[in-house]
Amino acid sequence: MTIWVDADACPAPIKEILFRAASRTKVQVTLVANHYMKTPATKFVNLLQVSSGFDVADDEIVQRCQSGELVITSDIPLADMVIDKGCTVLSARGERLTKENIKSRLNIRDFMDTLRSSGVQTGGPAALSQSEKQEFANQLDRWLNQHSAGN
Repeated sequence: MTIWVDADACPAPIKEILFRAASRTKVQVTLVANHYMKTPATKFVNLLQVSSGFDVADDEIVQRCQSGELVITSDIPLADMVIDKGCTVLSARGERLTKENIKSRLNIRDFMDTLRSSGVQTGGPAALSQSEKQEFANQLDRWLNQHSAGN
């Protein structure tokens, strides 16, 4: 069982939460990124560095993840693909993305893309708040508890 992390856009505080969880629970965490990043010296965390290019890391996650595993991403199209494979998806803000909510999230994403391409300034996401970090940690713990209960 692996936790897959879309690591290029994953905030550092979320990676730290994942690193602590991997050491505590001995669950494998694999960061997938197109550039080198430092990881803790533990056999439970590794970096899968892929070549640069549009969606290369996303494609690698989709290819390697398996049903029942956890994927950490805020990339809505990636979330949609891995949900179709039976994975659980958690955003860096602690939001569970599911079959029930992913299509509406895709529609919102496409609408915002349309606005941006027509010149509307939409701004970026707000900074990660303490409550969002806590929600992420809580959701991660729920998944880890369900995973360990299933073994």
